Amino acid sequence: MKLLYVCSEAFPLAKTGGLGDVGGALPRALLKRGVQLRLLLPAYAATMAKAKAQGLKLLQTLTLEGCEVKLWQSRLPGSRVPVWLVDVPEFSAREGGLYGDASGNDWPDNAWRFYLFSRVAEQIAMNQAGLEFAPDMVHCHDWQTGLVPAFLNEYAQRPATVFTIHNLAYRGIFDHATFAALRLPGHWWHHEVLEFWGNFSFLKAGLVFADRLTTVSPSYAEEIQTAAFGCGLEGLLHHRRSVLRGLINGIDMDTWNPGSDKLLEVPYSRRSLKKKAGNKQALQTQMGLSVLADTPLLGFVGRLVEQKGVHLVLGALPELLAKGDCQFVAVGTGQHDYEEGLRALAQQFPGKVAVHIGYDESLSHRVEAGADAFLMPSLFEPCGLNQMYSQRYGTVPVCHYVGGLRDTVVHLAQSQIAGYLSGSLGLDDIDETGFLFSEPSAEALQQTLQQMMVCYRQNELWQRLQHNGMARDFSWEASCTGYIELYDELLSARQPMVARA
Repeated sequence: MKLLYVCSEAFPLAKTGGLGDVGGALPRALLKRGVQLRLLLPAYAATMAKAKAQGLKLLQTLTLEGCEVKLWQSRLPGSRVPVWLVDVPEFSAREGGLYGDASGNDWPDNAWRFYLFSRVAEQIAMNQAGLEFAPDMVHCHDWQTGLVPAFLNEYAQRPATVFTIHNLAYRGIFDHATFAALRLPGHWWHHEVLEFWGNFSFLKAGLVFADRLTTVSPSYAEEIQTAAFGCGLEGLLHHRRSVLRGLINGIDMDTWNPGSDKLLEVPYSRRSLKKKAGNKQALQTQMGLSVLADTPLLGFVGRLVEQKGVHLVLGALPELLAKGDCQFVAVGTGQHDYEEGLRALAQQFPGKVAVHIGYDESLSHRVEAGADAFLMPSLFEPCGLNQMYSQRYGTVPVCHYVGGLRDTVVHLAQSQIAGYLSGSLGLDDIDETGFLFSEPSAEALQQTLQQMMVCYRQNELWQRLQHNGMARDFSWEASCTGYIELYDELLSARQPMVARA
């Protein structure tokens, strides 16, 4: 099987979040399973700098839409995955973020940038770029690549297409003037095609035209067909439900391995779980917290945006902190009001709360290892990775019962805690790995944290939760099986396509 994997991010060459983790990890796993693939990425300035260390080779120079496009070949660092980089000045000659400037404002030409990127993907997919690579399948990810299935649908004979939704909230919405400037087919301006409430959506193009749709957890696949989570696209997704499936993301089990993680103060494993305490002490010291071995340390790593439930944390913790029931460390960046709210919490509770505003990969690892419990109270979460990292590190997750969180964390109920405390339930009866709460409120989070703290005081029960989590297989080697099966099913069943619109 030959696969063109089209993505706007792939760690470690380019990353803003979970999409970058998947973009870097899934191709590695697929390659190990025998898939012949090429990973197509934009040649961002920072990406080109990193790729040069791997070696760069100019493959081809194309002229598209009046622009000179250079295609470079490199490899994904630490792997054998071939990477093809799409080099236009809008990517390679621009410092700053992948999608916006340092102030968080989107680049005003994002529509043009990813339109051109998608046109290059089309040329490669149709073997018209002079690269002698004719893929059987094109797998696209999120709004930045949504136009690729639409462009390919114009051909009578073409590769099969798969489009993966990582977060439906990011829909790539632009106005009619942009639609006209890109000279997209006029019949696409229709509510059954790209038009979206007076604008148009790159992501909707992928949803309409791809042969198969996936998203990153079974629960999220169901949720996005409802008004509560569908972001205005629930009708279309429900209409296409027969070709939509949810496949849980994996994690990089080598990068996220407490036994070999060089970023930790003290490496540890299931067999040496007591050593985890050394990471807690090191984290408390580094972050200016009181070194308290028997007080549960709660961790949070993520974007400080409404989706992540930061307001629930800010509402739930003050009472617990005032009573000395816990400590809290947070790492992240995002909305100013949430950043200020966390800073204020740290000022209110010195020695109990520590906050690092900004993205710090090393500190993220140390929080995963040093915290006792990890908070993920997301209002919605397509898949989530940190709850899987946490279980891998023996850090018990406390999460909202949504999306991938409910699919990857096994909830320990209050009745089970009571059964254990009464002696009617033994450790061998406990297969759970964490805690989930259903109502997205500060009160529900606080109650669940109180249940978690009851368990924390029961050493054997707490260690059972830790061991259960550390035994889970969240590897991409396991997760990519679903993609392999999907590819095989699609290629086996596929017949020549006729344009839908």
